[in-house]
Amino acid sequence: MSERLPEKMLSELASPNHECRACGYVYVPDKGDPKAQIPPGTPFDDLPFSWRCPVCGVSRSQFVNTGASNAPAGFSENLNYGFGFNQMTGEQKNLLIFGALLLGFIFFISLYGLQ
Repeated sequence: MSERLPEKMLSELASPNHECRACGYVYVPDKGDPKAQIPPGTPFDDLPFSWRCPVCGVSRSQFVNTGASNAPAGFSENLNYGFGFNQMTGEQKNLLIFGALLLGFIFFISLYGLQ
């Protein structure tokens, strides 16, 4: 029998963001830190120990992992089910939901113009 690998959440596979507890600055690995000449794509764990928050100057130990913002939530096995909504990030799902609500509201209000 073959062993089944443990299921991994997609957000665990993507590089997580880290937020400064002192000022709220969020280090996003995809953007890096241009002020400190940290190139985009550098994970937080690979930052030099001398790196400090570019806003308030606290050390790396004051940052907390907030998870990835650009990865779809859920397990990788479930991405192909449904109508493609499983591959959307939280921001994309919010835009779709609230956009549809706004469009429905506009259609509802437009009914008052009919006579």
